[in-house]
Amino acid sequence: MTETLEPSAGAPARARAALAQPVVWPLLALIALIVVNVVVTPDFLDIRIENGGLFGNIVDIARNSAPLILVAVGMTLVVATRGIDLSVGAVAVIAAAVACTRIVASPDEGATTTMIMAVVWALGVCLLLGLWNGLLVSVFGIQPIIATLILMVAGRGLAMLITDGNITTVNNPAFSTLASGTLLGLPLALIIALVVVAATALLTRRTALGMLVEAVGINPEASRLAGVQSRTIVWTVYVFAAVCSGMAGLIIAANTNSVNANSLGQWIELDAILAVVIGGTALTGGRFSIAGTVVGALLIGTLTRTITNVGIPSEANYLFKAVVIIVVCLLQSPRARASLRTWFRTDSTKAVRP
Repeated sequence: MTETLEPSAGAPARARAALAQPVVWPLLALIALIVVNVVVTPDFLDIRIENGGLFGNIVDIARNSAPLILVAVGMTLVVATRGIDLSVGAVAVIAAAVACTRIVASPDEGATTTMIMAVVWALGVCLLLGLWNGLLVSVFGIQPIIATLILMVAGRGLAMLITDGNITTVNNPAFSTLASGTLLGLPLALIIALVVVAATALLTRRTALGMLVEAVGINPEASRLAGVQSRTIVWTVYVFAAVCSGMAGLIIAANTNSVNANSLGQWIELDAILAVVIGGTALTGGRFSIAGTVVGALLIGTLTRTITNVGIPSEANYLFKAVVIIVVCLLQSPRARASLRTWFRTDSTKAVRP
């Protein structure tokens, strides 16, 4: 008995299904950027051990991306509920201002307990700011973009009041460790971000929280009628986003041992929204991807380093960044990919026509 072996018809379908996953294209773009950096700088992937910690370009990118990862993870849940939070940069600078001023005002500026209390104060303020945003959105029904724009505008002014308009510099080794310290060889800032990512993924995928967030984002009214506490869910995600932003602000301030209310965390809200969208979470709410958001944040961080390595002029930085992000977003779009397939098919047909 002869058996005819045919190539698996499911392989192309599986490949198409894999490419249809939103996280695939930013991941491929991330790999492509790494390849470009390796070509330009052959030792780009080299990692060395110094003083018990890992150092190298990849480690630096991961460390520098940690604040953006934190902000973007919080933003992901907000966007999943059909919201947006433009105040994350302002919340970050307020957290940094509170922490630094508390440390400077302490009788023992360099003590570890001083740093711990300053961090607790800063995150407590962030929690209150998140409650404020949630109150405006979920209770008073103000549009998220307007509600958070209020704090975005007022936040930096509040930070300047806290710091008296000065650049506040601190001298606290424990505070510096948030940005420059290592644990198990990895940057402490990255470990903090990964712990938050893991906890968020666990809570949203292993409990009903993720389903409730998606339900509120897909149809708030239907979810309310089904018994979902929509107001509580929305309030919770804005508080979570504010606390994540506060942690990011502390890491950024610890990197320079200072806080400048005019520049710290500037435009991080836009990078966070980009990371969320690149990662596959739609601004219309509903389904979200924590893993995709992390990939999006790493893509933006790698893109920033690539611009420096390739030697692109500083005046063209934002333009180059915009072009790369537009290409990634187009590749994620099913309609754009279908148009490209149609164009290539038509072009190839013309080429073989006698």
